[in-house]
Amino acid sequence: MLPLQNFKDYINQNALFTADDKILLAVSGGRDSVLMVHLFKLSGYNFGIAHCNFNLRGEESVRDEHFVKMLAATLDIPFYVKHFQTKDYAHIHKVSIQMAARELRYRWFEEIRNQDNYAFIALAQHQDDAIETVLLNLTRGTGIAGLHGILPKRGNLIRPLLFLSRAEINEIVEKEQVDYVEDSSNLSTNYARNKIRLKVLPQLKEINANLEVTFQHNIQRFADTEMVLQKVVADLKAGLLISKQNAIHISIAEIKRLLPQKLLLFELLKPYGFTEHLIAEVLQALDKQSGLSFFSASHQLTLDREDLILIALKEKEQRHLLLHAQSPHVVLPEAELTWFTIAKSVFEQEYEFERDHNMAYLDAEKLIYPLILRSRQAGDRFKPMGMNNFKKLSDLFIDEKVPVTKKDDIPILVNGNGEIIWVIGFRQDNRYRISPTTKNVTILTYRNLHITISKQS
Repeated sequence: MLPLQNFKDYINQNALFTADDKILLAVSGGRDSVLMVHLFKLSGYNFGIAHCNFNLRGEESVRDEHFVKMLAATLDIPFYVKHFQTKDYAHIHKVSIQMAARELRYRWFEEIRNQDNYAFIALAQHQDDAIETVLLNLTRGTGIAGLHGILPKRGNLIRPLLFLSRAEINEIVEKEQVDYVEDSSNLSTNYARNKIRLKVLPQLKEINANLEVTFQHNIQRFADTEMVLQKVVADLKAGLLISKQNAIHISIAEIKRLLPQKLLLFELLKPYGFTEHLIAEVLQALDKQSGLSFFSASHQLTLDREDLILIALKEKEQRHLLLHAQSPHVVLPEAELTWFTIAKSVFEQEYEFERDHNMAYLDAEKLIYPLILRSRQAGDRFKPMGMNNFKKLSDLFIDEKVPVTKKDDIPILVNGNGEIIWVIGFRQDNRYRISPTTKNVTILTYRNLHITISKQS
């Protein structure tokens, strides 16, 4: 017998949706999502079924699509299907296959939801999925939000099977003889989540047979703790972030009194695009000379005598963030920028300096990500290669006889601490050169630049 009452109770207790809402179910054809379909049908809810064919498993992908289509037809449920060229998308956007599939499916689900007036998108994730997410987040590094894993409801996404474990779902499906299809990729340890599922969780369950229940309680505690943190941050924001004209002022003295300092300042500035690493640099700079600026994609944070001053960048000034070396490729309307990091010993053995103004060789340990690509700003200055003194960017452009109409087109690469690293096409900064103490070298290449800088004689 299907756990209909427990299913309905879980939906009501977590206010996932009302009886009048129309729900879009994401259905792969596996036992979890098929069980969800039958629970929705027997409960009398109004729903549709969406199936993604990622074209990753050949005939197996075709089989899955046919199975879900027939399931929807048998139950007389609206059915949606879409084919994705997942590998091509992953290659073009320089992401993993898993990330590509995630981006494609959620974008499509949201299109259907808006187009056909579905209130929510239901995902068939269960307690073991929640455990895997927490462990995966811990392994990769996470804040407190990552410790509560997946929640029953977040935005337009709901997870009505989180009251069940994988073992309970398997038992119900076998006992009730529910038809489903098996995804062979679930048995592969090529994916990090599968490694946790197939190798780590069995070991943990030997230590704690009630692991799912324990994690449920832990996840709830983490979620409650996050709520407390957000309340503290909201109160701090009301008192610390003072609007003055078109800027926000934050008292440096008050920042110094924060405890824990880094966590709370990060939470305050996270909505403006500042990363945890960059916040660490800001804190180290609090007692330094005023005027130092830090940038996110949308905002500038400047160190003044008594305050940090936060301003929104104009649309013209919006930055193109360069991600960490894990995503070493940025495509822009006029060019592309690629970079990679190698050990200095390897660099010395296998590379020669190319006298190319569209290439830069940098001391990797001095880079603070995310790097920033922007056009010139008033007051810009840097230390050109071979010089120990600052030179105004405006003076460089005069020396190089750059036409006035082209000056705003010169791309400037800026470190996370606001220092210019490289005036692309001209000179890199002497502070970031390779030195005898350099351990790793980051090599950047800027190609396909359609902007022509004519140096007049």
